[in-house]
Amino acid sequence: MRFRYAMVCSSNQNRSMEAHALLKRQGLDVASYGTGSHVKLPGPSVREPNVYDFGTPYKQMFDELRRKDPELYKRNGILQMLKRNLSVKLAPQRWQDNAGDGVFDVVMTFEEKVFDSVLEDLNNREQPLMKTILVMNLEVKDNHEEAAIGGRLALELCQEIEGNEAWEDTIDDIVAGFEKQHRRKLVYSISFY
Repeated sequence: MRFRYAMVCSSNQNRSMEAHALLKRQGLDVASYGTGSHVKLPGPSVREPNVYDFGTPYKQMFDELRRKDPELYKRNGILQMLKRNLSVKLAPQRWQDNAGDGVFDVVMTFEEKVFDSVLEDLNNREQPLMKTILVMNLEVKDNHEEAAIGGRLALELCQEIEGNEAWEDTIDDIVAGFEKQHRRKLVYSISFY
């Protein structure tokens, strides 16, 4: 493994965790985060989401939702998603609070507002190392089916980056090839640690 990866979505539940699980299974050095102020999961209605603090263990969420309405949360896939998550790590983590987790080489986001939040946070941090970090956005709808597709695409992209000596020299070609093959637009920026 040459590089260290971070997968980031809003709540560190669906898109980032699907990608985290896939990259981890393939032996890549990966972590995942969310950028929201709280972790939100669908509830009985759009107006009644289940809201948790970052750091609340996935197991606690699973047990609570299973007690509340096991049929609803089984039918909408939330219990299965939480089961996957707790097999990957203990609890959702917030990107803005990750400074102690070390330096990443590549950050993959799955929504434009998350991409913007990550870049804003990186630009507000001190940058004593002046080490480059590639921040990429692959737009993925926040549902189970799209998260599965997005996770596979993120894995493929990270494996392509991993196969290059220095992504800085080849990123334009990697992005162009990916966009042509998958007909999905990638946005990227370079920041620093």
